[in-house]
Amino acid sequence: MAIIKPFCAIRPTVGFEKHIAALPYDVYNRKEAKKIVSEEPHSFLKIDRGETQFPDEQDMYADRVYEKARDTLNDMLVKNQFTKEITPCFYVYEQRMNGRSQSGIVVCSSVDDYLNNIIKKHENTIEAKELDRIKHVDICNAQTGPIFLTYRSNATVNNVVDVTKQGSPIYDFVTEDQIGHRVWIINKQEDITILEEAFKGINKVYIADGHHRCASAVKVCLKRRKDNPDYTGLEEYNYFLSVLFPEDQLMILDYNRVVTDLNGLSEQEFLSKTEENFTIISKENSQVKPSKKGVFGMYLKDNWYELIYQNKEVIDNPVDQLDVSILQNKVLDPILNIKNPKTNKRIDFIGGIRGMNELEKRVHNDCKVAFSLYPTSIRELFEVADADLLMPPKSTWFEPKIRSGLFIHSIH
Repeated sequence: MAIIKPFCAIRPTVGFEKHIAALPYDVYNRKEAKKIVSEEPHSFLKIDRGETQFPDEQDMYADRVYEKARDTLNDMLVKNQFTKEITPCFYVYEQRMNGRSQSGIVVCSSVDDYLNNIIKKHENTIEAKELDRIKHVDICNAQTGPIFLTYRSNATVNNVVDVTKQGSPIYDFVTEDQIGHRVWIINKQEDITILEEAFKGINKVYIADGHHRCASAVKVCLKRRKDNPDYTGLEEYNYFLSVLFPEDQLMILDYNRVVTDLNGLSEQEFLSKTEENFTIISKENSQVKPSKKGVFGMYLKDNWYELIYQNKEVIDNPVDQLDVSILQNKVLDPILNIKNPKTNKRIDFIGGIRGMNELEKRVHNDCKVAFSLYPTSIRELFEVADADLLMPPKSTWFEPKIRSGLFIHSIH
């Protein structure tokens, strides 16, 4: 069973929410994050990315950077730009994008559920990225970015969410990317109990996005448990901030690849080797955005090609059935010599939100070839996670992204 817990959120004082809300910290590089903070001084990036408040030469992983983030959060509380809920609550968080919406509940999830594999993972984490968020959570004494979780849709949960949304939201705003955000409080004990009991009947929850943030919150918890051997399990650090969305409301976009060179091959040699496993159809100037599984787009020297995988073997492993795995196992590794896409500097990953034009731009600027993929499905994500397997890196791109700064969980 999955454990969820209401909490006393630190959240923007009404009127500040649109100014504070920011995309997740890892969406931006340092220069981009600093520019946003300079243009919007209330942006939550000045807390999520404390280095934005220092000169460029400042080591972004120094303790003083995380201490600055902590002090900024406390200062915004004192100035009433943030407020802290008096009574533990759940929240409904709705996002609207391109005529569709998704509504999740904001809760604290259990670290023990993560450790016991009730919360399922589908992606490995990188230690260096974990260490950054471990220091951020530990020094700030708060989890500042919610983990994006999903679960198989549940009628009881859906009903509470639908009824709650009939009331007046506490926040209702549209961000600069034209995504709408609305938030409602769930503070009736009856509704809180119904949701807690409903999730006790859900035995699997899945990380959609935020593997590093989740792993970091868990490691801070384990550190504090070690430092406090008399812990009860009820301390706030035993739980982490999350938003739970039902799987039938989510949209996964394609996650595409660009490669800097052809591994010493001429274009014709590369095409000949690729043709061993794919039917190649030239599309010339017509962009190829795959419409079904097993079909890939490729942009090479001003020309688009459609690659149709010629499946010559029965594949039982759910990871090897993924289109991202087929591309890796049949092209990137054997032909382009990219053995480990997680560490290889010759490959880069382009979220589908940027479109096919971004792939063309990269090939014209700093790459030789680009590949467009059909999106990984939620069903595939569940199958991989249920088998306790891991997807290749950068297999899923969820849109819209959850905003940081709307909900903060104090673990002090």
